Amino acid sequence: MPRVLIADKLSPAALDIFKQRGVEADVKTGLSKDELLKIIGDYDGLAVRSATKADKEVIAAAGNMKVIGRAGIGVDNVDIPAATAAGIVVMNTPFGNSITTAEHAIAMMFALARQLPAADVSTQAGKWEKNRFMGVELYGKTLGLIGAGNIGSIVADRANGLKMHVIAYDPFLSPERAVEIGVEKVEIEDLLKRADVITLHTPLTDKTRNILSAENLAKTRKGVLIVNCARGGLVDEAALRKLLDEGHVGGAAFDVFVEEPAKANVLFGAENFISTPHLGA
Repeated sequence: MPRVLIADKLSPAALDIFKQRGVEADVKTGLSKDELLKIIGDYDGLAVRSATKADKEVIAAAGNMKVIGRAGIGVDNVDIPAATAAGIVVMNTPFGNSITTAEHAIAMMFALARQLPAADVSTQAGKWEKNRFMGVELYGKTLGLIGAGNIGSIVADRANGLKMHVIAYDPFLSPERAVEIGVEKVEIEDLLKRADVITLHTPLTDKTRNILSAENLAKTRKGVLIVNCARGGLVDEAALRKLLDEGHVGGAAFDVFVEEPAKANVLFGAENFISTPHLGA
């Protein structure tokens, strides 16, 4: 009987699915790397989310491994070249959390535009600061998507319904697909100059890491709102904090961080920053 290690928290339904198909599945979450290295050789499959890192050392120790399944879209926590060299198939679930992540990004965009978290705290403290929380309308604003795949296209659809103008930077987006999802395909430089709101919907790769670098952030419009519900590492966090404090960036909302769990972060404490603990999925 094949054996699968479920190394991150999954729905109990996942365990039932394995059992129904004659697969022995062990749930062992929160393992340290040393603990994982000691047992990984006993398993034919590995199921992970974001926490467990299937790096080169782990894959080298996985002598019986045939498949690694990522319960989510991104596979940046799996060393793909090492897995390929070892003959291990790496799989993901590209459509599993598309709608929920897109909706979370839209919710974060609204929360930023209307300053909802700060207004809630102020109101419950009895301050009634109507003039402090003016907010901005999203109607008629330009939304810049960095990444227009499964999630980005859903965000585009919702934003079009809000009567926003949607532009998108995505090297893999064809002109025909851009028309189909109702976006204007642009280059990154154009997006940075034009967008009132920027949302990120791309995996973390060598090409996308710090795609919103200090240099690119400085090219954005004054007052821009930035939403990242995709992957930590797409935005230079320290550079963003500087521009938030200086008032160039009007606000930022992050569901993901370079280091998770994010117990401390350079962005925490900024007055115009909103955060959630990787709830998109």
